[in-house]
Amino acid sequence: MSETTKFLLSETDLPKDWYNVSPDLPSPLPPPLHPGTKQPIGPEDLAPIFPMEIIRQEVSQDRWVPIPVEVRDIYRLWRPTPLYRAHRLEAALDLPDRVRIFYKYEGVSPSGSHKPNTAVPQAFYNKLEGVKRIATETGAGQWGSSLAMACAFFGIDLKVYMVKISYAQKPYRRALMEAYGATCIPSPSMDTNAGRTILANDPDSTGSLGIAISEAVEDAATRDDTKYALGSVLNHVLMHQTVIGQEALKQLEMAEAWPDVVIGCAGGGSNFAGLVLPFIREKMAGKDIRIIAAEPAACPTLTRGTYAYDFGDTSMLTPLVKMHTLGHSFVPAGIHAGGLRYHGMAPLVSHLLEHNLIEAQAVKQRAAFEAAITFVRSEGILPAPEPTHAIRLTIDEAIRAKEAGESKTILFGLCGHGHFDLSAYDSYLSGSLQDYEHPQEAIDAALAELPVISA
Repeated sequence: MSETTKFLLSETDLPKDWYNVSPDLPSPLPPPLHPGTKQPIGPEDLAPIFPMEIIRQEVSQDRWVPIPVEVRDIYRLWRPTPLYRAHRLEAALDLPDRVRIFYKYEGVSPSGSHKPNTAVPQAFYNKLEGVKRIATETGAGQWGSSLAMACAFFGIDLKVYMVKISYAQKPYRRALMEAYGATCIPSPSMDTNAGRTILANDPDSTGSLGIAISEAVEDAATRDDTKYALGSVLNHVLMHQTVIGQEALKQLEMAEAWPDVVIGCAGGGSNFAGLVLPFIREKMAGKDIRIIAAEPAACPTLTRGTYAYDFGDTSMLTPLVKMHTLGHSFVPAGIHAGGLRYHGMAPLVSHLLEHNLIEAQAVKQRAAFEAAITFVRSEGILPAPEPTHAIRLTIDEAIRAKEAGESKTILFGLCGHGHFDLSAYDSYLSGSLQDYEHPQEAIDAALAELPVISA
């Protein structure tokens, strides 16, 4: 077993249920609040933008939620995904046998990331409800291209509002969305009131996920034929992603290994939660394990944000949720880790941090790309910019264990490949990629605009 590189499950091992951590939490999640009344919302408040089955899953207290056969049939195109023992990375780091690294690789999906794990069920439930058109946002493009694929499978029209800086940095993500049949435009745009307002105030706005969410939600709310879909943050999205961690548990058993540390990159929380939530269940049952969220220093939601109720979008159209936030008006720098540029963190992930079930560390982008180069030159897979943050922390943990004479097994999530992100690598390799830490005064200014919630 020690020489095995890939740990592969058969299609019969594909999870039959998603894992919902909500009933296992130490305390219930604070309820979402209506953006106008600031009172807890009900299903009727979400019905204009989500299909009813998605709403049911969002508030479900069932520990296991069955995966529809139609969804599992599409999952089989790429699931189960491989777990790798990083033998070559271990050798490059000159690690002793007692320090082992594993990674769960989601880049084998047709769109190259973990995002189809939730895109497919969301498109399926919209199709069941007779929805003809979906509006969504995307940052780096992984979500937009994944939902475009899912909508193509189910014959649904899709419009994607893509954060303008990523639209410029990643033209081939747009081309992929269009190949699947979607329409993709840069956000902020002139197609919505939210976009026009932003551009009137800042014609050169590079956009943000908060702005793009405002545009997509407005699009869905003002059309009878359209619903909205979100690729991260919400409970149902994180639940759909738990196929990742469920498979990883089985594969580590095959490898006769148990992780001392699990590391995932965290932007809105979908990839991180998908990997770690099944391990959180084991941790709450008494297993000894550290779980670390890796985020960019330029958008430090967990490490420098405030745990408070905030809007999920810039124009304050969405429900208020309690999360670690940098403020809904926060506009991050145009760093290359586009999928990690959201102003807030998933309420579930924030709740886990508040209960000390996870920890968080921020990583600068040059250090992240340095780790990515070490990884690609040893393992051969070019990582997307987002998981490079997890790779950095993995390498650091492994070297510390080596120097301390400790035995340690580390698992990290490689949530996608970087084949559409070569401009980022070009910037790093040419020496033009610069570190950036968001100034505290800018964070304070955005946090000053948090809504006031009465006790």
